[in-house]
Amino acid sequence: MTKKTKLTIYKISTDEQTKIPLVGSSVRAGFPSPADDFIELDISLDSELIHNKEATFYARVEGDSMQDANIHDGDLLIIDKSLEPQNNKVAVCFIDGDFTVKRLQIEADHILLMPENKKFSPIKVTEENDFIIWGIVTYVIKAL
Repeated sequence: MTKKTKLTIYKISTDEQTKIPLVGSSVRAGFPSPADDFIELDISLDSELIHNKEATFYARVEGDSMQDANIHDGDLLIIDKSLEPQNNKVAVCFIDGDFTVKRLQIEADHILLMPENKKFSPIKVTEENDFIIWGIVTYVIKAL
């Protein structure tokens, strides 16, 4: 199966930033701690997750071709177009009129777009394809 994961692309809004209280100490995944006593400052997720606002976009994932990379249907991706593509990075690519998210496998003479689901086949990019690496995925935001 070579079905591509579909994406809906969104531009970052710079109108306002929401600041959320940050617990001053780490949160243990073991025994509970009285975290409310340690709230020290506010944190902006924009400033933590977005390093180049002009080149950063969000995309909503539709499909399950990347589920083994913990990227699922409905997840929100943060994509930075200013980052250089590198082997093994997860990238949003535009190929033959469609956006897809895949892991890059860069070879000497070709690029493979690797799914992270055994139900899907790699996509070999050839000179005949209309292809660009649109951006590199830096974060995945998901509901638990």
